[in-house]
Amino acid sequence: MTLGGRVSEEIFFGSENITTGAQDDLQKITRMAFEACANYGMNDVIGPVSYGGDRGAKESWTKPFSERTAEMLDAEVRRMITDAYDRTRTLLTKHRDDVIKVASLLLEKEVITRENMIDLLGKRPFVGRSDDMDKWLDENHQKVPSPPPMPHPPPEAEEPIPGLVTAATRVNERF
Repeated sequence: MTLGGRVSEEIFFGSENITTGAQDDLQKITRMAFEACANYGMNDVIGPVSYGGDRGAKESWTKPFSERTAEMLDAEVRRMITDAYDRTRTLLTKHRDDVIKVASLLLEKEVITRENMIDLLGKRPFVGRSDDMDKWLDENHQKVPSPPPMPHPPPEAEEPIPGLVTAATRVNERF
């Protein structure tokens, strides 16, 4: 999920048009992968260890592991991110038409609900794994209307942000 924005920009706009928002995705996923490896024991190569995490940083600990372990951490973090990136790219490419549907609806409505997503793409494909919201939607489908679309500002209102107009234009041009 964290890499979805960056991979989508690469797929739909090309690698030369990736925005700074996509860089934020990389920072988040790198921090998550490092925490999984170095502090939560969630990596088979590094093993079930914790090197301090936030507590270590707050208490100004120096790096509590060897250079060899640091190299292993770097390699495992990179592998986890690369695997997630490849999986995200595969999923978004496989479901490209659905991504286009969602992007088009977002351009039209600005805010979409879970019910809008079900109407657009169908129910989630996880048999036997319904949550409370799925159950509520099954019981109340079409009884509760979606919120109305956001009103558009009058023409004399603030000018739109140029980058967003360019991105929206590029999305429309690609479809």
